[in-house]
Amino acid sequence: MPALQRLSRAFFERDPRSVAPELLNKILVRDDGRAGRIIEVEAYCGAEDPAAHTFRGLTKRNRTMFGQAGHLYVYFTYGMHWCCNTVCGPEGEGWGVLLRAVVPIAGIERMRSARGGARSDRELANGPAKLAQAMGIDGSFDGADIVLDDRGVSVRTDGTSPPAHPRIGPRVGISRAKDFPWRWRNPDSPR
Repeated sequence: MPALQRLSRAFFERDPRSVAPELLNKILVRDDGRAGRIIEVEAYCGAEDPAAHTFRGLTKRNRTMFGQAGHLYVYFTYGMHWCCNTVCGPEGEGWGVLLRAVVPIAGIERMRSARGGARSDRELANGPAKLAQAMGIDGSFDGADIVLDDRGVSVRTDGTSPPAHPRIGPRVGISRAKDFPWRWRNPDSPR
């Protein structure tokens, strides 16, 4: 794998609708050798977004989302899955980007072990819960600073640009604000 550069805090200190498409082709990295190229994301916009965990304000569960940009918000859903967002924007906004899918590029054996039920490498991390499981991300990573590699997790770049024409569409698996076109996907990546 070529040398990877850290993303700056300023990269995340923007509106999630700007950050999300620019996260495409960035690399989610673990210190145990696992890495995946981000191919699908969704933006969530706090008080203006009825689908956001932060829509109704600060709670114990969503506290991380109201904090400093460049941290990981990890939450438990459906009583069985972990999912993760990058915190975006200024403190207090409750903005973030859900990491929906990555294409594994390193540490694939470790991902296979973590995702014992995956039928193929393509299915290792092609959904937000699968991504967290394949990358070994659970509740202990909530609040991790992904700019400073806190707790062995970061988002980096190898210089690959985001796609010029990503696929844009409505978010998936939500019941409110389903029509907001705040999901971006790399059109060249398998899904």
